[in-house]
Amino acid sequence: MSQGKIVKVSGPLVVAEGMQDADMFDVVRVGEQHLIGEIIEMRDGMASIQVYEETAGLKPGSEVYSTGAPLSVELGPGLIETMYDGIQRPLEGMVKMSGPNISRGITIPALDREKKWEFVPTAKVGDKVVAGDIIGTVQETSVVQQKIMVPHRIQGTIKSIQGGSYTVEETVCVIVDDNGTEHPLTLMQKWPVRVGRPYKEKLVPDTPLITGQRVIDTMFPIAKGGVAAVPGPFGSGKTVVQHQLAKWADADIVVYIGCGERGNEMTDVLMEFPELVDPKTGESLMKRTVLIANTSDMPVAAREASIYTGITIAEYFRDMGYSVALMADSTSRWAEALREMSGRLEEMPGEEGYPAYLGSRLAQFYERAGKVISLGSEGREGALSAIGAVSPPGGDTSEPVSQATLRIVKVFWCLDSSLAYKRHFPAINWLNSYSLYSARLDKWFAEHVNSEFPTLRADALRLLQEEAELNEIVQLVGVDGLSTTDRLKLEACKMIREDYLHQNAFHEIDTYASMNKQYRMLKLILSYYKEGLAALEKGAEFGPLAALPVREEIGRFKYVEEANVDTEYARVLNELQTSAQELISKEVDAE
Repeated sequence: MSQGKIVKVSGPLVVAEGMQDADMFDVVRVGEQHLIGEIIEMRDGMASIQVYEETAGLKPGSEVYSTGAPLSVELGPGLIETMYDGIQRPLEGMVKMSGPNISRGITIPALDREKKWEFVPTAKVGDKVVAGDIIGTVQETSVVQQKIMVPHRIQGTIKSIQGGSYTVEETVCVIVDDNGTEHPLTLMQKWPVRVGRPYKEKLVPDTPLITGQRVIDTMFPIAKGGVAAVPGPFGSGKTVVQHQLAKWADADIVVYIGCGERGNEMTDVLMEFPELVDPKTGESLMKRTVLIANTSDMPVAAREASIYTGITIAEYFRDMGYSVALMADSTSRWAEALREMSGRLEEMPGEEGYPAYLGSRLAQFYERAGKVISLGSEGREGALSAIGAVSPPGGDTSEPVSQATLRIVKVFWCLDSSLAYKRHFPAINWLNSYSLYSARLDKWFAEHVNSEFPTLRADALRLLQEEAELNEIVQLVGVDGLSTTDRLKLEACKMIREDYLHQNAFHEIDTYASMNKQYRMLKLILSYYKEGLAALEKGAEFGPLAALPVREEIGRFKYVEEANVDTEYARVLNELQTSAQELISKEVDAE
């Protein structure tokens, strides 16, 4: 254990001398209160330490102890439903120890050491196992079964294994390796947060993460194992979008990281998530959720750690073969923490004061997402999808954090304040957003939804693009100066925008739309446009065509219950075709 003395205190940065034996990223204890810190720079025995707690009261000469181990998280039963701070200390446990105002220097285990879990072995004595193999299960909550895996770099033959009730520290299995060394395994394992958990193979993401949000699933889909960014200014609905994704996304586990967000916003999350009902199971959403809360008034250095803590927990569940959705809200606050620590280290600043390594640090975080084949002889397939919110000052996405993020992620959901002011939610701008997974996912949509679904999406996006061009002409000459086909195009785009892309997160039925319903809705709107074009070619007038009563039926289709979608679709489509034919017949009769 290395021991040194403080020579400088600069906010969350502490410099200590006499630390020659310590290593980079070692966890240290600072001062009389044993504050938790991490070494982030070494120079000739001088260690620069970022302290994860308030440093008021520290002075030169105070002692610093290195623990000799990097910042690690505890992985095992008890993670689900728990709310942690940025360095994986359970908030409820800290409140019990120190009251509502959390005191400094608290050391509390991440996993409850007294609670017993029912361990059910799936392996038996004599079995040969390698790292990643599952030796048993623990039913952690009513909806999540935790799989107990052989830790990394351990393999051999099972000498003993027994089911029963155990704490996370009690030995449940003993493995003997080829050298005859015994390795006792518990329900818990530790992993350093800055090191990605290993896997056997990384796969190409080719399955969509269905979210039930039409603008996302249809227009800008994300793949399971993909990465997405949600940049947007204050009030544009980033948090509601992430809540909707957490609630409805086709994921087994949700890890939500509140990184440097406002305290009242984080309080809303902590209060709402336990009350949200999981539509898949009917249980509380918390039964498959891990929350990490690190508000803006908490020490800056802990923000930097919270992102890594969250993604390491997510990787652990990915290795079990689960599909995990990670929400990080927001990476801008994390980047601000990087900037502050970089400034205190007196490093050469990059653009807007951010460190030169901002882009590489963001890449290290996002690249830990992916669809993989886990370690172990079974070859389980798991996916970790990362969705990061970005809060650019004033909504300006040309700032460094947004630009560095866009170079890494493949999905960009651009939240637009002008849409939010018009009460159009989700306020995702369909002209500025994109998804680079669309082409790869077309095959899945064609096989599992409908063969013409990719074509419908392309047609809808093309119409919206043409509408933007037509609107410039309308501002010059007025809508009456357009041809009837262009006016029909504007009407069809209005239906796409107001009936399809607009979705009410708080409506019982409209909050979620299955892929079948999304396909039927889009098909009806584009059928109206197609039938309208045919009617105009045969001499029908634009006025009666725009005023067809069936348009309201199409607009109300979003409120049709899932069980009635197919029958209602057939009825409305028939009514549409009949109405268009009647218009043509009237025109023929008039002639």
